[in-house]
Amino acid sequence: MNLPYQLFIALRYLKSKKSHKGISFNTVISITGVAVGVMALLTVLSVMSGFQEDLQKKILGANAHAVVLSYKGGIEDYKPVMERLKSEPHVVSTAPFVLGQVMVSSGKRAHGVFLRGIEPSLELKTTDILKHIKRGSVQEALEGAKSKGNGRGVPWIILGKELAAMLGVITDDTVNIISPAGEVGPLGMLPKVKRFKVIAVFEMGMFEYDTNLALTDIKSTQEFFGYGTAVSGIELRIDDIYNAAAVRDSVNKKLGFPYYARDWMQMNRNLFSALKLEKFAMFVILILIVLVASFNIVSTLMMNVMEKQKEIAILKAMGATNQGIMTVFIFQGLLIGFVGTVIGVTGAYVLGNIINNYEIIKLPADVYYLSKLPVKMKLIDFIVVSFSAVAISFLSTLYPSYYAARLNPVESLRYE
Repeated sequence: MNLPYQLFIALRYLKSKKSHKGISFNTVISITGVAVGVMALLTVLSVMSGFQEDLQKKILGANAHAVVLSYKGGIEDYKPVMERLKSEPHVVSTAPFVLGQVMVSSGKRAHGVFLRGIEPSLELKTTDILKHIKRGSVQEALEGAKSKGNGRGVPWIILGKELAAMLGVITDDTVNIISPAGEVGPLGMLPKVKRFKVIAVFEMGMFEYDTNLALTDIKSTQEFFGYGTAVSGIELRIDDIYNAAAVRDSVNKKLGFPYYARDWMQMNRNLFSALKLEKFAMFVILILIVLVASFNIVSTLMMNVMEKQKEIAILKAMGATNQGIMTVFIFQGLLIGFVGTVIGVTGAYVLGNIINNYEIIKLPADVYYLSKLPVKMKLIDFIVVSFSAVAISFLSTLYPSYYAARLNPVESLRYE
């Protein structure tokens, strides 16, 4: 295979022994700088992509893709509304729910939680939370059975793993649910208390849900919160989460007042907007590492041009054009950038796999929502970063190569 003479000479210049050892050292530093910059940038972007995707997955696992609510505070005749929602394009399933804040206690331990009343058979089709049961079984919930204790029916409840640990309960234990609103008794306003049997424990892997969410049957919550036959809202599962906005707009138009729909992006807008902005900011900050490495490429090429003045003059005397001389040093700079980029991309890929497979970095779940550092390596990130690094390397070659092309061969050879 015949290489263009410019590329052949550029390779020779990179591999040849330098009269000044500093030039060879600068070449190594330049390659290392590009490699470190690319590796750091790709690793951070992969971690942030993984964090965003894992967080999104856990949020959408515990919650529906969209919900329909009412300005009146509850939906009375919700079954016809559910039938209308099922006919909407992209809507896969629907499920009613009742949601309220309560205190759950066991012995001397207590914790404030959200109590969500559900129909288990419909909830299984709409969210993934019942698919993350770690202890116990939801069979009792699906059958609608109630355990018998002291001659009274005790409704079931499913707790998050962290919540169960805080309360010190396991399956088949009972807990008390206390309403802060209370109820009127003979001695005035008294707290409303109801006993529930723990039939299962779920683990979403997100501290926020594992600590602050409890599930029970919808009829028990309707009775406990005084909803009658009404529900708080209707959950929707959509075939593609990115169709949620279109479904929301369609539902708002068709149902009209007093109903309104909210999708998962609206309900978590602040969180995902912050993550998106942070990812862009990190891209801008870390690309500066590659820019710093590009200055090393400039200095390396300038030193190389100064050392190779005689060779440049000979090439010109042999008929090489200014454009040909420029191309030699552009190739040389690009080779430095390309080698550094390949090393950086390879290092980022290896490091990402190590972090993913061995979970070497643990996170405090109560601070970061997640218990481990997630990594999601996206092809588009690797392409954009690689292209950016090579483009910056190319730009850094323009001045040194232009300077080399403008050298006067007569001056260079006068004293030879």
